[in-house]
Amino acid sequence: MTEAFHLGEDEIPWVDTGTGVEIKLVQADIEAGLWIVRNRFAPGVVVQKHRHTGQVYGYTLTGAWKYAEYDYINRSGSFLYEPAGSEHTLTVPDDNTELTDVWFQIYGSNLNLDADGNVESITDAEGIYTAYMAMCEAQGLDRPNVLT
Repeated sequence: MTEAFHLGEDEIPWVDTGTGVEIKLVQADIEAGLWIVRNRFAPGVVVQKHRHTGQVYGYTLTGAWKYAEYDYINRSGSFLYEPAGSEHTLTVPDDNTELTDVWFQIYGSNLNLDADGNVESITDAEGIYTAYMAMCEAQGLDRPNVLT
C-alpha cells in the first residue's frame, strides 16, 4: 500500500459481544501481530483478567475505567501504556452515566486467565478478526473494510 487509508466513523460497525462490550475492529495485521480496536463498555462491566505478550497503547475517548490491580482511573482524554507481560482486570465503575469508549493498539496476544492464573483462552489479531467478522455476519451487518 502506497496511499493513505481512510475509514470514516460509520464505515466500521459496532458489534455487540453480548457481554456488555461492543467492539469496532479497525485493523488486524496478522503478520505483525497488531490489532487496533475500539471498545465500548457498559457501566459495571468486568473483563476477564489477562496478560499481554506485547505492548499495548490505550486512549480513553469517553467514560471511565480502571484496572482492579491499580488505583488510578482512566477518564476521557487519558492515555495508557502497558508493557509486555502486564497482567490486569479491566473494570468499569457501576456508577458511570455513559458508555466508556476506549481505543486500544495491541501487539501480540491477550492471554485470558482463570482464577488460578492459568491461560484459559487467547485473543490475537487473527482471532479477533475472525470473531469480529462472524459477529458482523450474525448481526446482519455487511462485511466491513477492516485494514488488514
